[in-house]
Amino acid sequence: MRYREDASLDTSGVQDRRSGGRGRAAAIGGGGVGVVGVIVVLLFQLLGGGGTGGGGTGAGANPFGPVLDGLGAGESATGEELAADCKTGQDANARTECAVVADIESIQDYWSGKLGSRYEPSDTVFFAESTDTGCGAATSGVGPFYCPADRLVYIDLSFYDELRTRFGAEGGLFVDAYVLAHEYGHHVQDLLGTSDQVRQGDTGPESGSVRLELQADCYAGTWAKHATTVPDDSGAPLIEEITQDDIDRALDTAGRIGDDFIQRELGNGSVDEGSFTHGSSAQRRQWFTTGYSSGDPARCDTFRTDDLG
Repeated sequence: MRYREDASLDTSGVQDRRSGGRGRAAAIGGGGVGVVGVIVVLLFQLLGGGGTGGGGTGAGANPFGPVLDGLGAGESATGEELAADCKTGQDANARTECAVVADIESIQDYWSGKLGSRYEPSDTVFFAESTDTGCGAATSGVGPFYCPADRLVYIDLSFYDELRTRFGAEGGLFVDAYVLAHEYGHHVQDLLGTSDQVRQGDTGPESGSVRLELQADCYAGTWAKHATTVPDDSGAPLIEEITQDDIDRALDTAGRIGDDFIQRELGNGSVDEGSFTHGSSAQRRQWFTTGYSSGDPARCDTFRTDDLG
């Protein structure tokens, strides 16, 4: 994945809360990629249409690069620091945290172009250990999620490292972008009212929860298809290249965050389809591929098909 060297980055869509916001009681369930969704779904429920699974995080090297790497619990990298370090696409090509800023900008530019006035921008919030959200208190065990109550995307800063070290995903800049694109898919579902179709706590291979998550994977694929043509404020694409290796890495990740893989590898070794909240590994790969191959969000209507894969 490569960014246009002379592109100007906009950091205004990123909030960093690493220094504050201790949780009130318990974390909400992550509505995103859902790394440990099957394990925590019985403990945490998302209040609204962001999904019902959970994301696991853990300790380890911070994947966001030099600005955030040196920070411990209770410390904060301010927006001013990010703005100073992440000015151009050249910075995005050199520094992971700047690539994340670029991804957020590109994803939102894509959906703004697709939805026009119906699209309302959503900030991404970086947090560590815990933070308060419109959906309640979230801890580091939640991972990436979208909160429909405040319409913000939340990502624990240790998540990407956990994805590689615990689940064996290949990782990489495009995998990081896939995670964000999935979460913004939930934002789009919220804006369009799709999330309202899902009953809270619904589980199972044909459940609304699974359909919501697979659609978010598909939406991430449609962004990926167009990412190298989505113009920034200058009128030129911010992202110059996404390679087949990038796509393969995203599919590798999708295969490691399916409910069946998680239950089998992190649970007791057996698979209980009745508790599925995010879909199987094969389904997650299939629906990301559907979005990427077609580039058409209309092909992502998982709620009107009897064949989820």
